Amino acid sequence: MSYALRTDGLVVGYDGWESGSIDLQVAHGSITAILGPSGCGKSTLLSTIAGIRPAVSGRIFLDELDVTALPANERTAGMVFQEPLLFPSYDVARNVGYGLERQGVSRSEARAQALDLLNWVGLDGYGSRSVEELSGGQAQRVALVRALAPSPSVLLLDEPFSALDVDLRQRLAREVADLLRDRGVAAVHVTHDPAEATAIADHIVSFHDLSR
Repeated sequence: MSYALRTDGLVVGYDGWESGSIDLQVAHGSITAILGPSGCGKSTLLSTIAGIRPAVSGRIFLDELDVTALPANERTAGMVFQEPLLFPSYDVARNVGYGLERQGVSRSEARAQALDLLNWVGLDGYGSRSVEELSGGQAQRVALVRALAPSPSVLLLDEPFSALDVDLRQRLAREVADLLRDRGVAAVHVTHDPAEATAIADHIVSFHDLSR
C-alpha cells in the first residue's frame, strides 16, 4: 500500500531528549491525530517530518519518496503552527499565494488561486485585507490555505487552535476536517485535547504508544 506519509524507525529529539522508534503510516486522504501532553515531543515529531529539525535516526517517506536527507524546502509537507505566522507586509491573498510563487507560479496566477482558496474557507472578499485585520480564527484559516496552496503530500497541524477558546477550537477542528476531506488531503494533527482530536481525526494515537 502507498502512503502519503510513512516513517520507518524514526527517532526524533532535542536538547538531549530522544523519542523511541516511531513507525507512523498515514494513508492518502486520511487524518491522523497524535494525542499527548505538552512537552512530550509531538511538535518535535512534526518539525522533523517537515525538515525543520534533523532526524536522530530512521527514515521519512512522503508519497513513498525517502526525504530524510532533504531540506525543508524540498519536501512536499505543509505545516501549520500554533501561531499563524503570517507575513505582515503582505495582504491576505499574497500570504496564501506565497508558496505558489516559490514554486515558480506567476504572481497574478498565484493570486487568482489564492482568492479561490480563500473563498473555499469562507473568506471571500478578504484577499486585499491586511493580516492585522483578521481575527484569530480567520488568521488560522489563512495559514491553513497558505500551507495547502502548493498541494503538499501531507499537511502537518501543530496544535493550530491552541490559542483559541474551547468552543471555537472544536468548531474549527470540525470545519478543517471537512475541508481536508473535501480535497482528499492527508494530515497529521497533534493536540493535547481529546475532544479536538475526536473532532478532526479518522485515527487517533497517543504519542506515548507511538514512540515506545
